[in-house]
Amino acid sequence: MSSTIFRKHRVAALLGAALVVTPFLLSPVLRAEAQATLPAMPVASIVTPGNSFASIVAADKPAVVTIMTKMKVSSDDDNSTPFERGSPFDEYFRHFFGERGMPMPQARPRSEEAEALGSGFIVNSNGTIVTNNHVVEGASEIKVILDDGTELNGTLVGRDAKTDLAVIKVKADKPLPTLQWGDSDKLQTGDQVLAIGNPFGIGTTVTAGIVSARGRDLHSGPYDDFIQVDAAINHGNSGGPLVGMDGKVVGINSAIYSPNGGNVGVGFAIPSDQAAPVVAKLITSGSIEHGFIGVQIQPVTPDVANALGLASASGALVAHVTDGSPAADAGLKTGDIVTGFGGHDIKDPRDLSRAVADVTPGTKETMTIWRNGKSMDVSISVGNNDNDEKTAEAQTAPSPSSDGSFNVPSLGLSLGDLNRDVREALNLSSNEKGAVVVNVNPDKAGGEQGLKEGDVILSVNQVPVHNAKEASRAVAEAAKAGKKSVLLLVDRGGTQTFVAVPFGRA
Repeated sequence: MSSTIFRKHRVAALLGAALVVTPFLLSPVLRAEAQATLPAMPVASIVTPGNSFASIVAADKPAVVTIMTKMKVSSDDDNSTPFERGSPFDEYFRHFFGERGMPMPQARPRSEEAEALGSGFIVNSNGTIVTNNHVVEGASEIKVILDDGTELNGTLVGRDAKTDLAVIKVKADKPLPTLQWGDSDKLQTGDQVLAIGNPFGIGTTVTAGIVSARGRDLHSGPYDDFIQVDAAINHGNSGGPLVGMDGKVVGINSAIYSPNGGNVGVGFAIPSDQAAPVVAKLITSGSIEHGFIGVQIQPVTPDVANALGLASASGALVAHVTDGSPAADAGLKTGDIVTGFGGHDIKDPRDLSRAVADVTPGTKETMTIWRNGKSMDVSISVGNNDNDEKTAEAQTAPSPSSDGSFNVPSLGLSLGDLNRDVREALNLSSNEKGAVVVNVNPDKAGGEQGLKEGDVILSVNQVPVHNAKEASRAVAEAAKAGKKSVLLLVDRGGTQTFVAVPFGRA
């Protein structure tokens, strides 16, 4: 789930445990030195409607609420948190809360309750409120505090861990103020936005900033398409609205990138165009079933596209098909490139993941794939994923070296057969066929593309190979045919991945 940058740092969910981070302050001497040595930098002024956000805040603030929850915490697991495994931020929660020694939420003595703090906003005057799933997940009690200080008991209407969205409802003796959904698709990098919520429980707070980026992927699930903002977002802001200059909700504040636990100007919000339909389904049915087809996919690089004769590097390359899955039943094969699903173009793996997840299980869809140099359509019946925790240079005919290996100079590789010793060393089954990489020249194309000793090549340009001789011959034939690259299906530690190796870089 984590990318390299998030292994090194923490992405913390914005539950409101009151962590106080002492700001780093320069001494008067250091500040004076800095002012004396650094050149004056131009200051970009923020453009505001009428030089103030006051009218937007006055209209929106009454519809923003504070959400306080209680949950039972067991002492059986010292690392326990109130978040279910498999939810988008599960790993981040455990890492962050497990290390910071924060008062809530974390393991407590048996039968003791933990408390958590978040934010939300009212979307219907009848008391329907939107927030993050991680704010209310596992809650035994939900209390909602309106902007005027009124405290009301909240009831969970529905939640969805995969999108990190939840809907709760309160009963009030009068119609409540509401916020309207905006159009997040119209947001551009540089647009001004306001984040509203209750950081650290100090009270409803408004911070201003701009859209720093669109389409951020935190590797937390198929719906990753976050809006990145530089508006100050802290613990307790989770579930609060991100509003545009028209006062409408364009996002739901959900996470921060934080190497030190505090705000560093990198926050993430769920786009409103993604959240609104999920919220509508939660209001009507209380839950959402996500589709699944059972494939491992990876991006289509230019080298992969060239090797398979595809006009452009677009689509999702199928690296593995799960036995007994809907994909297997539909006849999908390793090496297929999915270019369309349900009438929509698939440009990358994320497009396919989201398209499949949005389909109601049991629905039949048409999938367009590229196979053997041509496009074709297949019909697939989408399954249910709610319980799934996891989705050159020309060569002459090859001849063996003195040690029995086959050299592939165009790729900088030496290949060997899968004998009994190799199978035992690599923990391979007796029926697995292919060629093992016994030597890699790091300065040649194979090494540059990440191939390693011990990798097992299962196919070359989508044709299965049974031994080193077949693999080296297949590479030679691809080079002789004028291919610019060759597509290898590689097994490394039980994980299959396609690797496109360009001949031109040998």
